[in-house]
Amino acid sequence: MAGNIYKKRRFNRPNLVYWFLLLYIIAALAWWFIALNIQNRQMTEYKLSLLTHDDISYIPKAEKIYTDRDRKTAQYIGEGLFILIVILVGAIFLYTAIRRQNRIHRQQQNFMMAITHELKTPISIARLNLETLLKHALNDAQKEKLLKSSLQEINRLNTLTGNILVSAQLEGGSYRFDKESLDMSKIVGDSCQDFIARFPGRPWHTEIANGIYFTGDPLLIQILVNNLIENAVKYSAPDAPVYISLKNQNNKGLLEVKDEGVGISQKERKRIFQKFYRVGNEDTRSTQGTGLGLYLCSKIARDHKMVISMVSNQPQGSIFTVHFNMTPS
Repeated sequence: MAGNIYKKRRFNRPNLVYWFLLLYIIAALAWWFIALNIQNRQMTEYKLSLLTHDDISYIPKAEKIYTDRDRKTAQYIGEGLFILIVILVGAIFLYTAIRRQNRIHRQQQNFMMAITHELKTPISIARLNLETLLKHALNDAQKEKLLKSSLQEINRLNTLTGNILVSAQLEGGSYRFDKESLDMSKIVGDSCQDFIARFPGRPWHTEIANGIYFTGDPLLIQILVNNLIENAVKYSAPDAPVYISLKNQNNKGLLEVKDEGVGISQKERKRIFQKFYRVGNEDTRSTQGTGLGLYLCSKIARDHKMVISMVSNQPQGSIFTVHFNMTPS
């Protein structure tokens, strides 16, 4: 609680400084405008005092003085408005940039906390399983159960580190794409079998058409498929079904992953493919994850000229679809 209050105070300090400086600049501009108008009025009165009423050209000279006064007033108004607009545009741009940087900073902090937890958990479980195997005399069934659990955690760790590595390489432009003809039917089918083995208690509904091929990078496409299925598993109850289909739709490939989980609100749908973004409140979220999965899916899809999208499932849940151009086998 105290930590959250401290973070809020620390976060509010730049905002207070920002608003103070902005108000100070606007107040200085207003004072400049008032001071110039006062000076303009005083100069007008001084020039008028120099005129003599008996002078035959008094009226034209006075009119010229008033005209000069009005012209200067209009000049001050125009310059003041222009400067005010420049200040406000710059302030809006700066405020937007600060908010964006603060949001990215918070997401990176949350990512570091999440990645620490995500790395520590599978390592701890695998270590505990191995220590149990070494310290206790177990029957074959118990050994197999512990070994399977350890293997699942190692696979989870491998997927996590793979996502981080590929994300960094894609961001830095150092990833070397290896485009080749891929049997999408086999890739999706193998992924489904892997998840079915990992989560045998969950209802799985698969519909994988044969003979669907695509030209792309095998590792990236495998990551895309795995992350979509992992996302459906992660955000739905352990006994909730997951539907996976791959089919030929009007000579276009269509991959669809559907769940009956918590779903995604309309407000958050525009941000789910952003880096580090995770659905829900950071302070109360219990779902595991780093915020890289859907970001990688979106990045991989764009790089392969695929179209990825998300709609709500009825009555609850989400449907992720990937459309792509099929290639001959």
